[in-house]
Amino acid sequence: MKVRVFSTTWCPWCKMAKDFLKQHKIPFEDINVEEDPKAAQEMIDKSGQTGVPVIDANGKIIIGFNREELKKTLKIK
Repeated sequence: MKVRVFSTTWCPWCKMAKDFLKQHKIPFEDINVEEDPKAAQEMIDKSGQTGVPVIDANGKIIIGFNREELKKTLKIK
């Protein structure tokens, strides 16, 4: 499963989402949309959102840090 987290350095919800993934040993790519305008545009195109985090889990877009949706999508018990 490929997981990408579109985030910023200052966002507390981004940190929580990344900590959650680390805690469950889910490898992910952290994409800083502050530093990468192309990635920011990709995030907006995929999600319709300008807020972070946006998580792309194998093509399923999860907006914000939604613990239950992440568990379901990533099959975490």
